[in-house]
Amino acid sequence: MSRSPQDVTDAELAVLEVLWDEGPSSRRRIADVLYPGGQPAHYTTVQKLLERLQAKGHVVCQAESPTRTFAAAISRDELISRRLLAVADKLAGGSLTPLLMNLVRAKPLSERELKELRDLVEQLGKGRKRKGGER
Repeated sequence: MSRSPQDVTDAELAVLEVLWDEGPSSRRRIADVLYPGGQPAHYTTVQKLLERLQAKGHVVCQAESPTRTFAAAISRDELISRRLLAVADKLAGGSLTPLLMNLVRAKPLSERELKELRDLVEQLGKGRKRKGGER
């Protein structure tokens, strides 16, 4: 299966997770989190991953400070949405219903998660009624 240029590899995802969890970070900090007690080659690996993520538009370099820091330009939720929509396109003809139904069947939701889902469905339903002119 081929990847689109915007896909994120597992290694790139690990870098993004550090940036989401820690906030803007230097290359050294990212390397230390990913490779505790790491070698110089790990620093080079992180540099290459950051370059690839920058080229994809997923990471930005913040050069205002003496130490260059990097920040995620894409949120975790946005990446999840993109990946799930791609899966729905490939496996379910773009429909989210089979994807959602299978996810819920595979791993049942907790009471809290069910409430959040109900609230979201209710909120989305209200938004559609207003757009369509119904009350």
